[in-house]
Amino acid sequence: MTITTADRLHYTGDDEADRLLASDPMALLIGFALDQQVPVQKAFSGPKVLRERLGTLDPGELATMDPATLDAAAKGPPAIHRFPSAMATRIRELAAHVAENYDGDASRLWTDATDGADLRRRIAALPGFGEMKVNGLAAVLIKRLGVRPSGWEEALPKYPTLGDVDSAQSLAEYQAKKRAYKATLRESGGRFDPSAGGRETKSTAPRTR
Repeated sequence: MTITTADRLHYTGDDEADRLLASDPMALLIGFALDQQVPVQKAFSGPKVLRERLGTLDPGELATMDPATLDAAAKGPPAIHRFPSAMATRIRELAAHVAENYDGDASRLWTDATDGADLRRRIAALPGFGEMKVNGLAAVLIKRLGVRPSGWEEALPKYPTLGDVDSAQSLAEYQAKKRAYKATLRESGGRFDPSAGGRETKSTAPRTR
C-alpha cells in the first residue's frame, strides 16, 4: 500500500485545483460533498470555482453568507454541479458544521481524531456524508495526505477508492473500473454494498427491462 503526503490530489486535471484540494481542508470537504451524480473531475473542480467566485472558502463566511449569494456562485454559469442549488445548501450546512464543531478549522476533523474509529465517526457526522464518502475521505486522508491516527489501518476501506488515485492515469483507470463494475451490477441486478467490502450483493427489487 502506497502512503504519501501529497502536495496535490490528481482529481481534476487542473494543477491549481488539484493543489487546492491538498492544501485547503475545506476545499477537500467541499469536493467530497459535490462528488455524487457528476464526474470526479467536475466535483473536485468545484472548490476552486467557488473560491474564484466568492473570494473565500472560509467555513465561517460560507455558513453566514447570504444564501442567494452562495446559490448564485453555485449556479454560475457554468454550474458547479447538476443540482447547484441543492449543493449550495449542502455546502452551507457543511460549513456551518465545521464552524460550530471545529471553530472554523476543517483540518481539526482529522487532527483532533483520537483514533481511526473516531476519524470515521467525525466524517460520518458531516452533512450528506454516507458510508461511501466516509470510506473515500478516510482513504484520501490516510493514503494521500499522511493522516495517521492510532488504529488508522482499521479505518481504511477494503475496496478501491479515490485514496488509491495518485496520478491522472490512475484516476482514469479507477473510473474505468468503476464504470465497468456498475455496468456489471446493472446487468446482474446486484447493488454496491460498502459493508460487504465493495462486493456485489443481489437486489431484492424486481428487475425491469
